Amino acid sequence: MKTFEEVKSQIEALPHREYMKLVHWLAEHDADSWDKEIEIDAANGSLDFLMEEALDEKRKGTLRQI
Repeated sequence: MKTFEEVKSQIEALPHREYMKLVHWLAEHDADSWDKEIEIDAANGSLDFLMEEALDEKRKGTLRQI
């Protein structure tokens, strides 16, 4: 396995086009990971508190439209 410093050095040496491809891939990879985390959290109830907060604000009449 390469160290962070080795990978960083190789990234810095990439031609601009290849660097941009890497940046795009990393962004998509990060977004996919985030989506999977949200799906898991939603399925196991970890995000239920958000719904409860919204319903509580609606009952109080303090829920804002976005």
